[in-house]
Amino acid sequence: QVQLVESGGGLVQAGGSLRLSCAASGRTFSMYAMGWFRQAPGKEREFVAAIRWSGGATTYGDSVKGRFTISRDNAKATVYLQMNSLKPEDTAVYYCAAQVNYRRTYYYPKDFDSWGQGTQVTVSS
Repeated sequence: QVQLVESGGGLVQAGGSLRLSCAASGRTFSMYAMGWFRQAPGKEREFVAAIRWSGGATTYGDSVKGRFTISRDNAKATVYLQMNSLKPEDTAVYYCAAQVNYRRTYYYPKDFDSWGQGTQVTVSS
């Protein structure tokens, strides 16, 4: 089992930046990927970004490409999401997720086994 704790959410003005962190504990040696998803009220959970734990390959959702950057610190078992040029439509609860059982893909919610509780990001216009 892997436990995940997100931090770094908050309120920011449009055009601003935030950095989210997700610390993993437990069987972190068994992780194949970590990712970020978000969910706004009344909408489905949306893929934001993900990173392979070994090798560091990354993938991004179309709506955040060029603005968000995912990175990891293997020693700390932590993944980060640097969010720049934030827009009001980025407002959502952001969830961290870990892939413990290997799948070839790592951008669908079903590709991930463990989830954090979420952190709120609110972007004001």
